[in-house]
Amino acid sequence: MNTTWNKVVIVTGGAQGIGKGIVSHLLEKGARVVIADHDEEAGKECVGEFGYEDRLLFLPTDVGDEESVKECITRTITRFKRIDGLVNNAAIADPGFESIEKASLAKWQKVIRINLTGCFLTVKYSCPHLRRTKGAIVNISSTRAHQSEPNTEAYSASKGGLVALTHSLAISLGPDIRVNCISPGWIEVCDWKKKRIRELPDLREIDHLQHPVGRVGDPVDIASMTGFLLSEEAGFITGQDFIIDGGMTRKMIYAE
Repeated sequence: MNTTWNKVVIVTGGAQGIGKGIVSHLLEKGARVVIADHDEEAGKECVGEFGYEDRLLFLPTDVGDEESVKECITRTITRFKRIDGLVNNAAIADPGFESIEKASLAKWQKVIRINLTGCFLTVKYSCPHLRRTKGAIVNISSTRAHQSEPNTEAYSASKGGLVALTHSLAISLGPDIRVNCISPGWIEVCDWKKKRIRELPDLREIDHLQHPVGRVGDPVDIASMTGFLLSEEAGFITGQDFIIDGGMTRKMIYAE
């Protein structure tokens, strides 16, 4: 473990899935990490599972609520005195989002509030601290920002918005703060859920083989790029969207 990587990083939605993989990776690098997540059961479970009690803090947070985000930032500073990195990973899919003719405005607004407005709020309130440390932001988007399945308008729009928000923030916040984006493809997260709903991955051989790299993705694939983009090694990189999908968006697929 590299204990010299003495950064303080907030990871929203860090209690499960890709976010939990990112938290694990950053802790292994020696960072102090704040899990900002609305799921208290999953957040407390992470703290017990990972240990690192001196370097890991769970803060119940609704990223779509301004007061909740402000409290998260305040408590982070109170505990760790600084913020070096922010990973905007918190997101919801669009369960029950029907065809555009039938979709409710409330469901649309809920997805946008968490996935896109949440990023706006966390950046807004962490900015003064990130400026002082010459920090970095990584937004977790999705390949849904670039291609779609039917009836995913809210999710796709929110993730596309994150890509655009990334390059806008990079220009507005530079040179003090670097801002980049990662767009994951198929990442298998069954092993990274809280225990009560954890299950074995149900993957077929074709699921792996259809990827040009020969396998479905793992949260570690996203976590390693996140760690790199937060580091000084990525000091000349900002405003970019990195698609990590095993090559799927570069593959021409035609009906046989």
